[in-house]
Amino acid sequence: MTITNRLPTSVRHHLAALRALLVFTVIVGIAYPLVVTAIGQLVFHNQANGSLIERNGQIVGSSLLGQAFVDAQGNPLPQWFQPRPSAAVNPANSNDPGYNPLFSAASNLGPSNPVLLKEINDRRAAVAAFDGVLPAAVPADALTASGSGLDPDISPAYAYEQADRVATTRHLDPATVRALVTDHIQGRNLGFLGEPRVNVVELNLALGQLGGQA
Repeated sequence: MTITNRLPTSVRHHLAALRALLVFTVIVGIAYPLVVTAIGQLVFHNQANGSLIERNGQIVGSSLLGQAFVDAQGNPLPQWFQPRPSAAVNPANSNDPGYNPLFSAASNLGPSNPVLLKEINDRRAAVAAFDGVLPAAVPADALTASGSGLDPDISPAYAYEQADRVATTRHLDPATVRALVTDHIQGRNLGFLGEPRVNVVELNLALGQLGGQA
């Protein structure tokens, strides 16, 4: 008879539970994270490190996170393509344009909420005036924020709508700017998931390389 068998039943149960805890801690808490991290770094290195975008040796953003292209007062800059609205704002900063990762969230306002309806109507008028189009031509993603407030993508329709304004401000050929938009359209995931989209961060980086001055 071993020493363990001579122990009281409750003690043996606790020892068995402790052994199981130690085994699963090693497997699930140490080995599994290390294996997953290693696979991520070897097979999906860019994605595992945040899909960072580098230009001239400097990290300028992530293709997964949107950015606001505004001036110091939070006003949209006409020489850049603008992202969709963002509810990820610091409530203590009246000039916060959104895309603040510390405040990632949706507005949580329902489709019949009068506050949301007013925001949509105000945005429709502002975008139409900013881009020089009719209010009815403003796409839905120019009026509503994403669930995270950090979505870097807009619809091709919204990107094309902005092309003439960007081209005029930068003194570029509108056809050249529209071609740039076309080059940055990403199709549906796996061919059927989601909708075609344009990553605004990547589009604006390419626009900056294209040249033209505001």
